[in-house]
Amino acid sequence: MSNTDNKSELEYFKEKEENLASSESASASSSHQSSLDSGDENVGRGNWSGRLDFLLSCIGYAVGLGNIWRFPYLCYQSGGGAFLIPYVIFLILCGMPLFFLEVSYGQFASLSPITVWKISPLFKGVGYGMVIISGIVCVYYNIIITWTIYFLYHSFKAVLPWSTCDNSWNTEKCYVRGKSDLTNGTNGYNVSNVNTTNLFNSSDVAVTFTGLTSNVSKLNTSDRVTASEEFWQREILQITDGIEDLGSIRLELLICLAVAWIVVFLCLCKGVKSSGRVVYVTATFPYLVLTILFIRGVTLPGAGAGIYFYLVPEWEKLLTFKVWGDAAVQIFYSVGMAWGGLITMASYNKFNNNCYRDAMMVPLINCGTSVFAGLVIFSILGFMSHETGVDITKVVTQGPGLTFVAYPEAVAKLPVSPLWAFLFFLMLFSVGLDTQFGMFETMTSAFIDEFPTLLRKRKVLFTAFLCFIEFLLGIPCIMQGGIYVLQIMDWYCAVFSMMLLSLTECVVIGWIYGADRFYKDIELMIGYQPCLWWKICWMVITPVTIICIWLFSVTQLSPVTYGDYKYPDVAIAIGWMLGLVSLLPVPLCALIAILGEQGSLIERIKKLVHHSDDWGPAVEKHRARYLQSLQDSSPHVYLDSVVCTPLVESKDNAASQLS
Repeated sequence: MSNTDNKSELEYFKEKEENLASSESASASSSHQSSLDSGDENVGRGNWSGRLDFLLSCIGYAVGLGNIWRFPYLCYQSGGGAFLIPYVIFLILCGMPLFFLEVSYGQFASLSPITVWKISPLFKGVGYGMVIISGIVCVYYNIIITWTIYFLYHSFKAVLPWSTCDNSWNTEKCYVRGKSDLTNGTNGYNVSNVNTTNLFNSSDVAVTFTGLTSNVSKLNTSDRVTASEEFWQREILQITDGIEDLGSIRLELLICLAVAWIVVFLCLCKGVKSSGRVVYVTATFPYLVLTILFIRGVTLPGAGAGIYFYLVPEWEKLLTFKVWGDAAVQIFYSVGMAWGGLITMASYNKFNNNCYRDAMMVPLINCGTSVFAGLVIFSILGFMSHETGVDITKVVTQGPGLTFVAYPEAVAKLPVSPLWAFLFFLMLFSVGLDTQFGMFETMTSAFIDEFPTLLRKRKVLFTAFLCFIEFLLGIPCIMQGGIYVLQIMDWYCAVFSMMLLSLTECVVIGWIYGADRFYKDIELMIGYQPCLWWKICWMVITPVTIICIWLFSVTQLSPVTYGDYKYPDVAIAIGWMLGLVSLLPVPLCALIAILGEQGSLIERIKKLVHHSDDWGPAVEKHRARYLQSLQDSSPHVYLDSVVCTPLVESKDNAASQLS
């Protein structure tokens, strides 16, 4: 197409837009409001149905199990209230800039993580890497939901099975903490085999309960095991001696796993149209339960001591490098960057949605939820410490050891304990389901956008197919030795790849696409440009911060373990391959793209780093404004990228779209 044709095309769209604007309100803000109030503007792909769908989906996606079972322990261990200082600093330097970046370019292009890399086709492998990470995590995240469903089932019993030693799976070593020595033999506590590794922080070595003994007992009781731990190890997991012996499939867990995937399918079978309705319950219900548990917790004896241990500042710990590193890693994993979920959910926004406002709110809500969850957890643990006489420092832990051993044990000591257990595990189910929605929708939307002709009309069937594949991949994790498989996946799959993917997208948009150009794209969406701070973050501060976090994570990484069990070299090698598989698409897709172009190597790379011809807003009336902004910024330069014909077959069709 010639320069003159490009100019006439732009003038045509400009004229049509002016005519359209004259028939509507002269106010730009009311124009944005009108767009938001109408139905789907992206007819082929669809949009969120309600105003709060996107916001609640992002909150539910960002607020995951790590907020409940990782942050409280980390805050207590790293200086209490003083830990919030580095936590908030890294939220501002890394968490919020990356969140804003991803929701902005996802909303601007209305594309999911793979196809959105029309912005710079050479780096399309970054999108594939995000989808691979989400796919792997979906497999074992639903195992966590499976365990939760099994606990929910047992919560309907009048006597919680983890509160007594009278069950078929209990051994002579079992005891109920808090009972007299005449009943239990002693008050020892050993949960050295409980996996307490954080789901989103695979770089941390598992923290274990070992040799916790009663203050009143002088006997050697290191081999005693609490009833809650035996329920976890011998009834839920039925754990084997190692990954070399996976044992048989746990039929009860297989049924729960099937239920979990059926729920995911029913909620996502129609994409955001169905999940957008579900999140009104799943994203808000955890806050209701947390509030109820908090009110109940703070009224219990010993709750004040528990909260004191949680929040009392230890300023001297701020002088240690590990505290700052842990805060940075926690922010990175908890907000949800580089999983592809934020890009996917933002891609279903209407073009003029205020993504800037949303990007400020969600990380702050996520941070506040983490702190609030800690108050709930430590108030109950303080009560258990008071009831049993065991120091709270010997009770607190993180990960599944907290949610499936320590906290259920504490809940079992409450009056009407089945009710509180039911509420707690229903909350965990809701929290896990929301995060699962975001990761699974990332996969389905990515492939449907990449192959729209084949898959868009078969979305329900394709969703069912992916659910079935993920169900099959999860079966090894619900075998008797499945916890060892899950531990490898958790330990390696996202330990360093997510940070490198985030670094790449930050550099590409900040430097190659250009922060100035990106600011103008944001202005097209929300009507104004954000402050200079975000541009500085994307170009300098955030990339440097990511590099530092990555180096810290790599230096802290050690070979995978589970309690005292050490994995064989073959299993460790498989873990490393699992960690690298999400990075392989980056060079592979770049190589394929280069080989598919013509010209010298330099010419091919120059072409591929710049956005493709059809990059830009999906809806024609917004695309016309985008093309006009390109002309205004470079009035003497006309590129093929401003051609509108890939989106509209003729000017008459374009005019009908505008009207």
